[in-house]
Amino acid sequence: MRLSPPSDTWFKPALSVVVASAVPHLTLLAIGRLDLVIYSMAGSLCALYGHGLPYARRARALAGVVLGMVAGLAVSLVTASLTGSTAVLIAVGALLAAVQKVLCDATRIGPPAHVIFTFVSSAALFAPQRLDQIPGHLALTLGAGAFAWLVALAPALVRREGPERRAVARALEAAALCAADPGPRNGNAAAPGPRNDSAADPGPRNRRAAAAAVHAAWRCLLASGRPTPVRRSLERLVVQAEAAFVAPSPGAGAADPERLRAWAALTRGRGPVPMPPPAPGTADEFYGIDAERAVLRAREGRRAARRALLRRLGPGSPLLPVAVRTLFGCALAGYLCAALGVGRPYWAIVTAASLYQANLTLSWNRALQRTLGNLLGVLVFAAVLPVSRISPLTLVCCCLFFGFAAEALITRNYWLGSVAVTPMALLVLEFGGAHPAGELIGDRVLDTVLGAAAGFLAATLVTNRRAAGRVERALDATDRARAAAERTGADPEAAPAERDRARRTLTASLVELREAGDTAAGEWWQRALPEQRLLAAERAGHRTLAATAQRRGPTAHAPSIGAE
Repeated sequence: MRLSPPSDTWFKPALSVVVASAVPHLTLLAIGRLDLVIYSMAGSLCALYGHGLPYARRARALAGVVLGMVAGLAVSLVTASLTGSTAVLIAVGALLAAVQKVLCDATRIGPPAHVIFTFVSSAALFAPQRLDQIPGHLALTLGAGAFAWLVALAPALVRREGPERRAVARALEAAALCAADPGPRNGNAAAPGPRNDSAADPGPRNRRAAAAAVHAAWRCLLASGRPTPVRRSLERLVVQAEAAFVAPSPGAGAADPERLRAWAALTRGRGPVPMPPPAPGTADEFYGIDAERAVLRAREGRRAARRALLRRLGPGSPLLPVAVRTLFGCALAGYLCAALGVGRPYWAIVTAASLYQANLTLSWNRALQRTLGNLLGVLVFAAVLPVSRISPLTLVCCCLFFGFAAEALITRNYWLGSVAVTPMALLVLEFGGAHPAGELIGDRVLDTVLGAAAGFLAATLVTNRRAAGRVERALDATDRARAAAERTGADPEAAPAERDRARRTLTASLVELREAGDTAAGEWWQRALPEQRLLAAERAGHRTLAATAQRRGPTAHAPSIGAE
């Protein structure tokens, strides 16, 4: 329940969803059709996605989000028009939730990932519907989604490298933290075991965070558009961040924490991007990133990306147990609420679906957060309901306010954001006509409690024994990447771009290894994890990163910070 500092970009999705929702809401208000808000809102909520992606990638990702939203809504509307059976509607809602969870996890779209899709499709299942109305309703969703697409991409007109600058600034800040407190040299503490991760020795944790931030910055730059002078400077900055975390020497050259923080502040700002000196031994073609970008965009690179996506969705995927959890938990929650007399138990389905995180431990945390946030949110709704019924315009303004508040607060902690999400979701029902307040509040409390209980019960019963297998595959991939990096680093004929590419591949494998290890550590009832081998692989990987960085040559003293 502890509150975290707000995200550095919390205002972007918050403002985007307000703008994307305000125009359709006010248009429907002007023509007297606020009963259609649920369909326009489905498209407007697409503005929440993709704010960490460069604009070239964001355009494609958001198009997929809009089409996915329309597809899920279409299934729900057709089902609702063909049957009034609560049992069938719950089954379809649970199946949709499971599919949406798997697709969002496989494509790594989010936050807010699958929860928004499930909220829209589940709510639509229990809305009265006729077949002849469906094309118009879907057209309204598609139009609102297209407007949300424009809203999310509009900042590119002002600052087209904004996402890349923020990603690189995070990498520099993480590298500065690592350089300031690297812990035992390259993670090679004499005593093995997990105690290096304790609060008394944050060095390994800092290195892992720096590796993840540097990897994310490289992925962001690779996914950006054509090279520009700003992106070239950003590439140089990422190389400096990488050099600082793989072989930190506080106070020396690029590993000077204060210099890294100063670069990060300038990079995050609106002024020119700093132009750091080239790292010793790096290639003039900016460290091989052009070659990597060309490979990714070539036909074979696109095929490899599709094959990787299919592997994440295939029969052996570690996502399959999570999908079964979602299906079972959402169905159980819906049927329990229906049995207790809730006429439209869609919120129980949404509550259960929202719990499923990477592992059981995180799902338990989310269950507590969701329950507390929803119960407090119901109290907020009870207080604001009389105000929202003053006029239709007041109702629209209340929904927009809570939409902004939800995105502003949810990065502090999920339960705090849920306090704003709950009244917004309840107020949406008011667009179709006033409902008894006691009935709304009672159903929502029951849905929340039963949804959280059923969802976590399903997470406990459906074990994810594939998590350990993912760790073993990640260990093998790390061993191969480390061998390749050592081979290219020792080869005097290897091109600098090839060495840098091998080092980045090793960094990516270390990030995946840590993610797989953390996921498996939060599961239960599975075979023992190879913890010693995991720690040894991480230490050996960081030793190789440091050795290959040092073979570039002696660290140069960087000049004062300059502008591009």
